[in-house]
Amino acid sequence: MSIEGESLPAPGFTLTPLKHITARLAAYDWAWARDNAEAIDRNWERRRQKTPGLFDGPVYLASGCSIADGACEAAFFEARYSRFIAFRDAGVPDALVANAFAAIVPHTADGAVVLGVMGAHTANAGQIYFPCGTPDPGDLRDGEVVDLAGSAEREFLEETGLPLPDDAAQDWVLLRGDGQLAFLRPVRFDLDAEALSARIDAHRGHEDEPELAHSIVARSRADIDAGRMPGFVQAYLASVFPG
Repeated sequence: MSIEGESLPAPGFTLTPLKHITARLAAYDWAWARDNAEAIDRNWERRRQKTPGLFDGPVYLASGCSIADGACEAAFFEARYSRFIAFRDAGVPDALVANAFAAIVPHTADGAVVLGVMGAHTANAGQIYFPCGTPDPGDLRDGEVVDLAGSAEREFLEETGLPLPDDAAQDWVLLRGDGQLAFLRPVRFDLDAEALSARIDAHRGHEDEPELAHSIVARSRADIDAGRMPGFVQAYLASVFPG
Protein backbone atom coordinates (compact mmCIF):
# COMPACT_ATOMS: atom_id res chain seq x y z
CA MET A 1 0.00 0.00 0.00
CA SER A 2 1.37 3.39 -0.92
CA ILE A 3 1.08 6.08 1.73
CA GLU A 4 1.35 9.80 1.06
CA GLY A 5 4.67 11.12 2.32
CA GLU A 6 6.24 7.69 2.64
CA SER A 7 9.92 7.37 1.78
CA LEU A 8 12.64 4.74 1.91
CA PRO A 9 15.49 6.03 4.12
CA ALA A 10 17.39 2.74 4.35
CA PRO A 11 16.99 -0.84 3.11
CA GLY A 12 14.16 -2.65 4.88
CA PHE A 13 12.56 0.47 6.40
CA THR A 14 9.98 3.00 5.34
CA LEU A 15 9.61 6.46 6.87
CA THR A 16 6.18 8.06 7.08
CA PRO A 17 5.54 11.58 8.48
CA LEU A 18 2.60 11.67 10.91
CA LYS A 19 0.52 14.48 12.40
CA HIS A 20 -1.52 12.35 14.81
CA ILE A 21 -1.28 8.94 16.51
CA THR A 22 -4.10 6.99 18.14
CA ALA A 23 -3.41 3.69 19.89
CA ARG A 24 -5.88 1.42 21.67
CA LEU A 25 -5.74 -1.83 23.59
CA ALA A 26 -7.75 -4.69 22.10
CA ALA A 27 -8.20 -8.42 22.72
CA TYR A 28 -5.89 -10.60 20.62
CA ASP A 29 -5.22 -14.33 20.54
CA TRP A 30 -1.48 -14.61 19.92
CA ALA A 31 -1.24 -18.06 18.39
CA TRP A 32 2.54 -17.94 17.95
CA ALA A 33 3.13 -17.44 21.69
CA ARG A 34 0.65 -20.18 22.59
CA ASP A 35 2.17 -22.66 20.15
CA ASN A 36 5.75 -21.98 21.26
CA ALA A 37 5.27 -21.77 25.03
CA GLU A 38 8.01 -24.28 25.92
CA ALA A 39 10.60 -22.66 23.66
CA ILE A 40 9.67 -19.25 25.08
CA ASP A 41 10.24 -20.48 28.63
CA ARG A 42 13.64 -21.93 27.69
CA ASN A 43 14.64 -18.67 26.04
CA TRP A 44 13.58 -16.72 29.12
CA GLU A 45 15.66 -18.92 31.39
CA ARG A 46 18.67 -18.41 29.14
CA ARG A 47 18.10 -14.66 29.20
CA ARG A 48 17.69 -14.61 32.98
CA GLN A 49 20.96 -16.47 33.49
CA LYS A 50 22.75 -13.78 31.49
CA THR A 51 20.80 -10.81 32.92
CA PRO A 52 19.26 -11.76 36.31
CA GLY A 53 17.54 -8.42 36.76
CA LEU A 54 15.05 -8.98 33.93
CA PHE A 55 11.40 -8.87 35.04
CA ASP A 56 8.63 -10.81 33.28
CA GLY A 57 5.98 -8.11 33.52
CA PRO A 58 3.21 -7.20 31.08
CA VAL A 59 3.99 -5.16 27.97
CA TYR A 60 2.02 -4.09 24.90
CA LEU A 61 2.70 -5.26 21.35
CA ALA A 62 0.97 -4.12 18.18
CA SER A 63 -1.47 -6.27 16.23
CA GLY A 64 -2.46 -3.70 13.63
CA CYS A 65 -1.56 -0.29 12.19
CA SER A 66 -3.37 1.81 9.60
CA ILE A 67 -2.43 5.22 8.20
CA ALA A 68 -4.53 7.75 6.29
CA ASP A 69 -4.07 11.48 5.71
CA GLY A 70 -1.18 11.74 8.15
CA ALA A 71 -3.05 10.03 11.00
CA CYS A 72 -2.13 6.62 12.38
CA GLU A 73 -4.37 4.20 14.27
CA ALA A 74 -2.64 1.31 16.03
CA ALA A 75 -4.05 -1.68 17.90
CA PHE A 76 -2.17 -3.13 20.90
CA PHE A 77 -2.53 -6.24 23.03
CA GLU A 78 -0.96 -7.31 26.32
CA ALA A 79 1.75 -9.98 26.51
CA ARG A 80 4.36 -11.05 29.04
CA TYR A 81 7.82 -9.58 28.56
CA SER A 82 9.27 -13.10 28.19
CA ARG A 83 6.99 -13.64 25.17
CA PHE A 84 8.10 -10.39 23.61
CA ILE A 85 11.79 -11.14 24.15
CA ALA A 86 11.44 -14.64 22.66
CA PHE A 87 9.55 -13.18 19.69
CA ARG A 88 12.34 -10.71 19.10
CA ASP A 89 15.13 -13.22 19.68
CA ALA A 90 13.50 -15.57 17.15
CA GLY A 91 13.64 -12.88 14.47
CA VAL A 92 10.02 -11.67 14.72
CA PRO A 93 8.53 -14.81 13.13
CA ASP A 94 4.90 -13.63 13.28
CA ALA A 95 4.21 -11.02 10.59
CA LEU A 96 0.88 -10.11 12.22
CA VAL A 97 2.56 -8.77 15.37
CA ALA A 98 5.02 -5.88 15.72
CA ASN A 99 7.28 -4.44 18.37
CA ALA A 100 5.80 -0.93 18.59
CA PHE A 101 7.18 1.90 20.72
CA ALA A 102 7.59 5.67 20.82
CA ALA A 103 10.69 7.78 21.41
CA ILE A 104 11.83 11.38 21.61
CA VAL A 105 14.74 12.10 19.25
CA PRO A 106 16.84 14.95 20.69
CA HIS A 107 18.23 17.25 18.00
CA THR A 108 20.74 19.86 19.11
CA ALA A 109 21.19 23.53 18.24
CA ASP A 110 24.31 22.70 16.18
CA GLY A 111 22.60 20.08 14.01
CA ALA A 112 23.52 16.86 15.80
CA VAL A 113 21.44 14.03 17.27
CA VAL A 114 22.13 12.63 20.76
CA LEU A 115 21.64 8.93 21.52
CA GLY A 116 22.28 6.64 24.47
CA VAL A 117 24.28 3.44 24.94
CA MET A 118 22.25 0.94 26.95
CA GLY A 119 23.68 -0.23 30.27
CA ALA A 120 25.14 -3.68 30.90
CA HIS A 121 22.23 -4.74 33.14
CA THR A 122 19.56 -4.13 30.45
CA ALA A 123 18.14 -6.56 27.89
CA ASN A 124 19.73 -4.51 25.09
CA ALA A 125 23.15 -3.99 26.67
CA GLY A 126 25.57 -2.09 24.46
CA GLN A 127 23.03 -1.10 21.82
CA ILE A 128 22.75 2.53 20.78
CA TYR A 129 19.39 4.19 20.32
CA PHE A 130 17.06 6.94 21.50
CA PRO A 131 15.63 6.81 25.05
CA CYS A 132 12.51 4.66 24.77
CA GLY A 133 10.75 1.62 26.17
CA THR A 134 8.10 -0.92 25.27
CA PRO A 135 4.63 0.41 26.26
CA ASP A 136 3.13 -1.19 29.35
CA PRO A 137 0.08 -0.82 31.64
CA GLY A 138 1.55 2.41 33.03
CA ASP A 139 0.79 3.96 29.64
CA LEU A 140 -2.89 2.93 29.61
CA ARG A 141 -5.51 5.70 29.87
CA ASP A 142 -9.29 5.41 30.22
CA GLY A 143 -9.16 1.62 30.09
CA GLU A 144 -8.16 1.26 26.44
CA VAL A 145 -6.06 4.21 25.19
CA VAL A 146 -2.32 3.49 24.93
CA ASP A 147 -0.59 6.83 25.47
CA LEU A 148 2.38 6.56 23.11
CA ALA A 149 3.20 10.27 23.36
CA GLY A 150 3.19 10.08 27.14
CA SER A 151 5.29 6.92 27.06
CA ALA A 152 7.93 8.66 24.95
CA GLU A 153 8.09 11.71 27.24
CA ARG A 154 8.22 9.59 30.39
CA GLU A 155 11.03 7.39 29.12
CA PHE A 156 12.98 10.40 27.90
CA LEU A 157 12.69 12.20 31.25
CA GLU A 158 13.59 9.08 33.24
CA GLU A 159 16.66 8.27 31.16
CA THR A 160 17.99 11.79 30.51
CA GLY A 161 16.53 13.96 33.28
CA LEU A 162 15.49 16.49 30.64
CA PRO A 163 11.99 17.94 30.24
CA LEU A 164 10.92 18.83 26.72
CA PRO A 165 11.04 22.47 25.62
CA ASP A 166 7.68 24.25 25.96
CA ASP A 167 7.62 24.90 22.21
CA ALA A 168 8.63 21.37 21.19
CA ALA A 169 7.25 20.27 17.82
CA GLN A 170 4.38 17.78 17.89
CA ASP A 171 5.09 16.07 14.56
CA TRP A 172 6.09 12.40 14.37
CA VAL A 173 7.70 10.04 11.90
CA LEU A 174 7.01 6.32 11.75
CA LEU A 175 9.86 3.96 10.89
CA ARG A 176 8.55 0.55 9.82
CA GLY A 177 10.68 -2.52 9.18
CA ASP A 178 12.19 -5.63 10.79
CA GLY A 179 8.94 -6.29 12.67
CA GLN A 180 9.07 -2.85 14.32
CA LEU A 181 6.86 0.22 14.43
CA ALA A 182 9.10 3.00 15.75
CA PHE A 183 7.10 6.18 16.40
CA LEU A 184 9.74 8.92 16.63
CA ARG A 185 9.18 12.53 17.68
CA PRO A 186 12.09 14.80 16.69
CA VAL A 187 12.58 17.57 19.26
CA ARG A 188 15.09 20.41 18.96
CA PHE A 189 16.87 21.60 22.11
CA ASP A 190 18.51 25.03 22.40
CA LEU A 191 21.82 23.48 23.47
CA ASP A 192 24.75 22.32 21.40
CA ALA A 193 25.60 18.63 21.29
CA GLU A 194 28.35 18.75 23.92
CA ALA A 195 26.16 20.62 26.41
CA LEU A 196 23.13 18.38 25.91
CA SER A 197 25.23 15.22 26.13
CA ALA A 198 26.90 16.51 29.32
CA ARG A 199 23.53 17.15 30.96
CA ILE A 200 22.35 13.64 30.13
CA ASP A 201 25.53 12.07 31.50
CA ALA A 202 25.29 14.22 34.65
CA HIS A 203 21.78 12.85 35.24
CA ARG A 204 23.16 9.31 35.11
CA GLY A 205 25.40 10.11 38.06
CA HIS A 206 22.34 10.70 40.27
CA GLU A 207 20.76 7.30 39.53
CA ASP A 208 21.50 4.06 41.38
CA GLU A 209 21.18 1.93 38.25
CA PRO A 210 20.92 4.15 35.15
CA GLU A 211 19.57 2.55 31.99
CA LEU A 212 22.11 4.42 29.87
CA ALA A 213 25.82 3.68 30.14
CA HIS A 214 26.56 7.03 28.50
CA SER A 215 25.40 9.26 25.66
CA ILE A 216 26.92 9.64 22.22
CA VAL A 217 26.58 12.25 19.47
CA ALA A 218 25.82 11.64 15.79
CA ARG A 219 26.67 14.44 13.38
CA SER A 220 26.70 12.66 10.02
CA ARG A 221 26.16 9.32 8.33
CA ALA A 222 29.74 8.47 9.26
CA ASP A 223 28.53 8.14 12.86
CA ILE A 224 26.03 5.38 12.03
CA ASP A 225 27.17 2.25 13.86
CA ALA A 226 25.72 -0.70 11.95
CA GLY A 227 26.93 -3.13 14.60
CA ARG A 228 25.28 -1.50 17.61
CA MET A 229 22.46 0.68 16.27
CA PRO A 230 19.12 -1.04 15.55
CA GLY A 231 17.85 -0.75 12.00
CA PHE A 232 15.29 1.93 12.79
CA VAL A 233 18.01 4.17 14.26
CA GLN A 234 20.25 3.68 11.23
CA ALA A 235 17.31 4.44 8.95
CA TYR A 236 16.36 7.60 10.85
CA LEU A 237 19.91 8.97 10.93
CA ALA A 238 20.28 8.22 7.21
CA SER A 239 17.13 10.26 6.59
CA VAL A 240 18.28 13.37 8.49
CA PHE A 241 21.94 13.52 7.47
CA PRO A 242 22.95 14.20 3.85
CA GLY A 243 24.42 11.30 1.94
